[in-house]
Amino acid sequence: MTTTDTTSVSSAPSANRRERTGWYFYDWANSAFQTTVIAVFLGPFLTAVAEQAAGCQLGADKCDADVYPFGITVAAGSYYPYVVSLSVLLTVFVLPVMGAVADRSAHKKRLLAGAAFIGAAATCGFAFVTGERYLLGGLLFLIANISFGASIVVYHSYLPQLSGPDERDNISSRGWALGYLGGFILLALNLVAVQLFSIEGDDQRTLDIARWSIVSAGVWWALFTLVPLRWMREYPALHVSTGANVVTDGFRQLARTVRGMRAYPLTLFFLLAFLVYNDGIQTVINLASQFGSEELGLETGTLIITILVVQLTAFFGALGLGRLAGRIGARKTILLSLVLWTAVVVAAYWLPGEAPMPFIALGAAIGIVLGGSQALSRSLFSQLIPKGKEGEYYGFYEISDKGTSWLGPLAFGLVFQLTDSYRVGIVALVAFFVVGFVLLMLVPLRRAILAAGNQPPHVL
Repeated sequence: MTTTDTTSVSSAPSANRRERTGWYFYDWANSAFQTTVIAVFLGPFLTAVAEQAAGCQLGADKCDADVYPFGITVAAGSYYPYVVSLSVLLTVFVLPVMGAVADRSAHKKRLLAGAAFIGAAATCGFAFVTGERYLLGGLLFLIANISFGASIVVYHSYLPQLSGPDERDNISSRGWALGYLGGFILLALNLVAVQLFSIEGDDQRTLDIARWSIVSAGVWWALFTLVPLRWMREYPALHVSTGANVVTDGFRQLARTVRGMRAYPLTLFFLLAFLVYNDGIQTVINLASQFGSEELGLETGTLIITILVVQLTAFFGALGLGRLAGRIGARKTILLSLVLWTAVVVAAYWLPGEAPMPFIALGAAIGIVLGGSQALSRSLFSQLIPKGKEGEYYGFYEISDKGTSWLGPLAFGLVFQLTDSYRVGIVALVAFFVVGFVLLMLVPLRRAILAAGNQPPHVL
C-alpha cells in the first residue's frame, strides 16, 4: 500500500535573474503554438484536408460532403471544431492530475520537458498530414493540445517559487509579454512566407505552406524549451511522495485536494470570477476574425495584420499593466482592464463596415488590455494557493481558462440566432465583463491570501 509523507520541506532560496529569464523563455517557446497553429493556420488546414478526404475539390467554395472517423458521420466542415471540443474535454481530466503529479515530484523540469517535447513532436508530425490524412491530423492535434495544457500547468506552478509576493505581478507580466513577442515574430515570418511563396490559384501550394508553418511552430517550441531546461533548477517538492509510483500517488492526492478545496472557499470564489470574465476575453479573441469578415466585410489580409497588431501591442500592454499593478495592486489593475474590455466591446458595435483602419485600431486596444489582464490574473491566483499545491491548483486554473470557454461563444451564437446581428452578439459579451468585475470586487483578497497560508503583498 502506498503511503504519503506530507512533511514540509524548507523552501528553496529565491531564484536569480538567470533562472527567471529561463522561466520567461517558456512563454516565448510555447506561444508559437498558440498563435501560428491555433489562431491562424490549423483550422483552415485541417478543414481542407478533411474536405479532400470527403471527395471535395481543394479550394471549392462549399463542401457538403461528410467524413467518417471511426464510422461516425461528420460534416467535413465540422471536423475541426469537433476535434477542438474533444481536446478540451480530455484536457479537463488531464490537467489537474498533471498538477498533482508535479507537486509531488522532485523532478518537475522533467515533467515540463516531457510535456513540451511530446507536444512539439506532435506539432512537427503535421509534416506527414498530406492528402486525405485527416485522422492523423486530428490525432496529432489532440496530443499537441493536451501536452500544451499539461506543460502550462507545470510552468505556472514555478511562479510562487521564483519570487516573493511583491515581485510576482511583475515577473508574470514579463513572461507573458515575452510570449506575445515570440508569437508575433514567428507568425510574422510565416506570413512573409505565405506572401513570398503562394501562387494565386494554386491551392495545393497554399496548403503546403500552411503545413510547414505549423511544423515551424513545433520546431520553435522544442528549440526554445531548451532554454528554461538549461537555466532553471529543480526545487524540492514541499510534500514528498514515499510511494513507489508518483503518478498513482498523484491521483490519490488529487482526490484529497478536490475534497480539501472546500476549506478555501475564497480561492474558489476568485476562480469563479476568473471563469466569468476570462470567458468574455476568450470569446472576443476567438470570434474577432469572424466578426471582422462576416459583419464588417474585411479581407483576410486585414484580419492577419490585426492579429499581428494584437500580438505586438499585447507585449507592451503586459509590461505596462504589470508596472501599474506594482503601484495600485493587481486586483485594481485587473478591474481597470475589465472596464477597458467593456469599452472595447461597446466600441466594436459602432465600427463601420469595410473600413480596415478602425478595426486594426480596435485590435491595438485589445492587445493593450489582453496581455495585462491575463498575466495579472495568473500572478494574483498564485497568492491564493496553499504552499505545495501549486500544480494542482493551477490545473484547475487552466480548466477555468480553457476548459470552460464555451459559455461566451454559446451566448454569442444564441444572440446572433435571435437577432441575426453579429454586432448585437458581440455587445452581449459585456455581461461577462460586468459580472466578472462584480465578483472580483466581492473577493476579500487579503483575507483570502491569509486563509491560504500566504503573506499578502504590500500593495493589493
